[in-house]
Amino acid sequence: MDHKLKVFCTVAETKSFSKTSEIIHLTQPAVSLQIQAIEEKYETKLFDRSSSTVTLTPPGEVLYKYAKEILTLYASAEKAIGKHTGLLKGSLTVGAGSNIGNYILPSVITDFKNIHSKIKIYLIVGNSKKIIELLNSGNIDIGLLEGDVSKQKLPVKKLFSDELLLIVAPNHPWSKKKEVSIADLVKEPFLFREAGSGTRQMIEKFLNRYGITVNDMKISAILGSTEAIKDAVENGLGVSIISRWAARKESKYGTLRLLSLKEEKMSRDFSLIVNKNSVQTNSLEEFVSFLKSYPYDNLLS
Repeated sequence: MDHKLKVFCTVAETKSFSKTSEIIHLTQPAVSLQIQAIEEKYETKLFDRSSSTVTLTPPGEVLYKYAKEILTLYASAEKAIGKHTGLLKGSLTVGAGSNIGNYILPSVITDFKNIHSKIKIYLIVGNSKKIIELLNSGNIDIGLLEGDVSKQKLPVKKLFSDELLLIVAPNHPWSKKKEVSIADLVKEPFLFREAGSGTRQMIEKFLNRYGITVNDMKISAILGSTEAIKDAVENGLGVSIISRWAARKESKYGTLRLLSLKEEKMSRDFSLIVNKNSVQTNSLEEFVSFLKSYPYDNLLS
C-alpha cells in the first residue's frame, strides 16, 4: 500500500499523471491503475480530472494529509530497523543537472552500488528549475546542481569545483596550444548551447566581464545539447566551451583537445541540495556521506 500512496502523493503534487510516470518510473497506464485501485478501496473519487490539470477532490485532500504522514512513518521505521539489523536497503531518487547527471553520477552510483547492492537509486536529469521543483515537492530525496544555487531556500553543500574549458578538433590550428586568449576566441567560429542553458549563461557572463557580447562572436551554430556540441567540434564546425567532465572521454582518446583561457579560469561549483523536511533514511545518509567523500578528480585520470 505504501507504493500506491507514494504514487497518489506524486500525482497530487505534480498535478499530472505523465509527470508522475517519469518520476515514479512507471508507465502512465500503470499510474492510472494505482490511483484507480485506491479510489476503489475508498469508494470515492480522489482527483478531479475535468480541467487541464489534475486536482484533488475534498476526500483526496484528506487522504493526502494522512498519506504524507504514513509515508514519513514508513521511512522512519525503515531507518530504525536498519540501525538494529545493520542492513542498508531501500530506494533513493536523485535529481541532477545535465553535466553532473550525465557525466559524473553514473560512475559515482556504480561505485556506491558495488558497496551497497541492495539500495536502488533512480536518477532524474533536468535543468535547475525542474530539480528545485522536485525537491520542494518531495519527489526527489536530494539534488545535485551546477552553478550558483545560493538563492535557494534549501541547505546547500559544495561538493567540488568544475572548470569550463575550450574544446577544439585534433586538426585545429590551436590543438597544440595549452591556452588561448579571449581576443583570439572572438575571431573563431563558435558553437553555443541554446538560450537558457546554464553553461551558455556562464559563458556569456564571463565574456561580458571583458566587454564582449554574443553579437560580437562568430556564431557557427546553436545546438541543444553538449553531445551535439562535441560532435560538431570534432567535425570541424567550430570551437566551443564545455565542462571538463563532459569532455573527459574525448580528451582521453584524443578526439578533442582541451585548452584553457589565458585571462582567467572559468569555474563553478557542483553542489548538493537536500530538502530539510525529508526523512533522512539510513540509505540516504549513507549516499550523502559517500558523495561528500568521493574522490571525483580520480574520474579525470
